[in-house]
Amino acid sequence: MEKLKAVNLFDYSQTIAKPLFESITYPWEVLPKIKDFILELGKSLDTEKFNKIGEDIWVAKTAKVAPTAFLHGPLIICENAEIRHCAFIRGSAIVGENAVVGNSTELKNSILFNNVQTPHYNYIGDSVLGYKAHTGAGTITSNLKSDKSLVTVNFEGEKIETGVKKFGAMIGDNVEVGCNSVLNPGTVIGRGTNIYPLSMVREYVPENSIYKKQGEVAEKHL
Repeated sequence: MEKLKAVNLFDYSQTIAKPLFESITYPWEVLPKIKDFILELGKSLDTEKFNKIGEDIWVAKTAKVAPTAFLHGPLIICENAEIRHCAFIRGSAIVGENAVVGNSTELKNSILFNNVQTPHYNYIGDSVLGYKAHTGAGTITSNLKSDKSLVTVNFEGEKIETGVKKFGAMIGDNVEVGCNSVLNPGTVIGRGTNIYPLSMVREYVPENSIYKKQGEVAEKHL
């Protein structure tokens, strides 16, 4: 279980949500708390750096937001982030510094750490993406089981109860997810791991590894 702890997936210094992560043990515990955290944090943001542009929407003055993007609060977009053409942000989201939410990407109830890139046709729901994580074109975080039951994490032969109904993926720092991959509910990916394109993931994937297909995970030669 130690490997599943949020502190072993994410560098807290690389998100404005650091206090939220310091209050939890396992990363999925932030999911029910994101909305209220944003509402409180938004009130204290530096007005020299952030504009409040709508109901519970705070956007850094240095961020670039395409006029065709849809923004719904509560939402914080941090400094130098880029929200591209036709991005769809449905609320309860934090977009970190220098992060990219790309063309036709949908984002809800999620936290993107600094320098995250979700540039093309992604669905990121009820998920956390760590520092410098990147999702290739068409990557989907599937966040609801077909039977609508509570999500479990498949971890080294055990099923870990999370107590949440909607849970996409916890993607560690510096993870690369290949194009058109589907990360099923309860996916947890350790730091520095690569996911092959067209992968279907539904388990814990160790840090610094290469996920080739279900049941085939190789160590990286660092």
